[in-house]
Order: sequence, then structure tokens, then C-alpha cells
Amino acid sequence: MSANTLYPPYPRSKFIKGITFDWSSRIRLAPGSDNWPLTWADDGHQYTVFGDGGGFGGTNEIGRASMGIARIEGDRKDYKACNVWGGKDAEHPATFEGKSWGIICIDGIFYMWRSGAASSDCYEFQKLYKSEDHGASWEDTCVEFNINSFNRSRGFFVPTFLQFGQNYQGARDNYVYMYAPEVKSLVWELQIPGEISLIRVPKDKITSQAHYEFFAGNEYGGTARWTHDGEQRRPVFYDANGVMRVNAVYNPALQKYLLVTQHTARNYGWGIYEANEPWGSWKTIYYSDCFVPEDWECKLVSYLSFSPKWWDNDGWEFVMVFSGREYNDAWNSIEGGFII
Repeated sequence: MSANTLYPPYPRSKFIKGITFDWSSRIRLAPGSDNWPLTWADDGHQYTVFGDGGGFGGTNEIGRASMGIARIEGDRKDYKACNVWGGKDAEHPATFEGKSWGIICIDGIFYMWRSGAASSDCYEFQKLYKSEDHGASWEDTCVEFNINSFNRSRGFFVPTFLQFGQNYQGARDNYVYMYAPEVKSLVWELQIPGEISLIRVPKDKITSQAHYEFFAGNEYGGTARWTHDGEQRRPVFYDANGVMRVNAVYNPALQKYLLVTQHTARNYGWGIYEANEPWGSWKTIYYSDCFVPEDWECKLVSYLSFSPKWWDNDGWEFVMVFSGREYNDAWNSIEGGFII
């Protein structure tokens, strides 16, 4: 870390002392496309969402789509990918534009948050779509939150799903959990101070907005309090330095919830946190103002996500996927491990 590294918002983890990355394992594909949130589906494959590019086999110009869906087949060291919906030579054409940082497979059905119609208006609305054919087509569920949904705030944006195991097996209960940064400014940039809301809904009611609940703080002893009144929601995570995009996954072997957040000017600093419950209390595993190695010419990283499938060594080893700007504007996978 540099001398200008910001202080993390939560104490260091005593369970996971740190993190290492094997930069020699990096695989770079799909130049020009970005984002790449991941879910592990019932068919054994992982699926991901990309933006502003041609996806796998494409470039910034060739096959370019505002948003697309891709399928990742194989293991961490030997995988192949193809475009399902949108992008170069896709199995099916994309039918609408937008951006997404949240996709999940539950009982064979895909759900995806569409955040606006482009990067510049990701704050405008958060709409939930579903697919019953593994991403080949998408239907608007009419669940929507937007900047006018709440009287006391501008709402939240770019929601992401808490990933559990394959096809949502191994989930803690019958709820689906989602994390979403709070909107502080309508400028597409770091939101300061950084606050993240936690939302949940019964998985069999995910297309019914009336059943959505918001985290409203902790009771004595750490039990979460929930409310249907979005005006009463409270942040489940706070970083005075800021928050932009987030990723969340459960590591079943370690029995830890892992949260990834961005905390410096767009495309630079990231933090990784662990907790015993989806609502904390959080402990810091990693906090840096520069994710990639110091000797890399390009240091711009815009999104980080854990693969929910590619755990190894009893959960102590992982694969992360990231995208960014310039040379990092692509699918980048790297292997890494937690330090005991």
C-alpha cells in the first residue's frame, strides 16, 4: 500500500489475516467488455453479465452491446465462454440496453437487476428481470425502485445479489439477499460517504415488490431488524471514504459472508470484508487504494467479483474476476488465497 492509503472502516479480521493474488494466473478475454458479476446455475455453468462491448470473441467495436449475458463452462484453470444474449455471435440477440451488476440463479430461474439504460443513468431506476431459459430471453417482473421511490433519500443503485452455492443451494434460509449502495450524488462517481443497504425478499416472492424488506439496524445481541418501509432502512455497511459498486458471496467452507466494495475515486481502491452474518459485524481482510500490482502500467479496476463456484483448498483459495479501464477493460480472472 502507498503512503496515502486510506484507513479501513472496520477492524482487521482475526480469522482471515490477509489475502494473496497469483498474478501469473491471470487470464484475459473479451477485450472492451466490463463488469462481470457471476452466478452458479443449475446446469453446472456460471453465468455473467457484461457491458459496453462484444463479449467473448468480440471487442469494443465488434459485436458491441450495451449489455449482454455470457456462459462460463469449465473449471478455474480450463474454462471456455460464449455469449448467450447480446455480443458477438450470440446465441440470442439482446433486446434492451442498460447495465447490471446483479444476476442470480434460483431453482433454475435467472433474475437480473437492470440499472438504468446506460452507465450515465444507472441511478434512474433499478428494475428486476427474470429468465426461464438460462438467459436466452428476459421478462420485466415490474419490481422497480427509482430515485422517486423514497421521500427522504434518492434511493439506492446497482444492486447485487448475495451468492450462495449452485442454483442457490446452501442458502441460509428462504430469503434472497441483495446489497445496494445508497445514492448520494447523481454524478457517476464514488458516493461519499459510502453507505450500503441490505434488502431481502422470500425467494418465492421475489417478483412481488410488496414482500421486499429492508435492514433497519441491529437489535441487542446482533439480531437484524427488518422493515417493509423503505424510509426506515439503515445502512448495513458504512465507509466515510466512499462506496461505488459492490459484490457479495458466501464461502460455505469458511462459513463466512464476503463483501467487496470500492472506496476511492472510480477504478482504483477496493476493500474485502468478512462477517458471520449478511448484516455483519464486518471485519477487514483487505483494504488498498490500488488493487493491481504497482508495476502494472494500467491500474484502473472498475469491478471485482468472487466466483461462487471456483473455491478450492477447503475455501481458502478462490478466483476473482475483474474489469477496468484501458488494458483492463476486459474479462480478467486471477487466482488467490486467504492467509490464515
